[in-house]
Amino acid sequence: MNKIRTGDQVIVIAGKDKGKQGSITKILPNGRCYVSGVQIVKRHTKPNPNAGIAGGVVEKEASIDMSNISIYNSSTKKADKVKIKSLEDGTKVRVFRSSDKEIK
Repeated sequence: MNKIRTGDQVIVIAGKDKGKQGSITKILPNGRCYVSGVQIVKRHTKPNPNAGIAGGVVEKEASIDMSNISIYNSSTKKADKVKIKSLEDGTKVRVFRSSDKEIK
């Protein structure tokens, strides 16, 4: 069971975007992920009239390493760690380490 999933609210804890918040849009298999509104980079693109692409400088999101983000706990308004807890019926749930509340 992954501790951080697509759609989770996260906060950046290291790097140039430290302190920014966003939700995970995509997780890559190499330990990186895309977070909305974080790690915006500029790419210079050539115009391609056949495909209808105008040239110029395009801003887009780049991937960020999973070690540089942490899940955001809205009750404490801080970054938090995640632990996996087994319930009595055998199902596993993700909970915040500081408060033992279940992550929705």
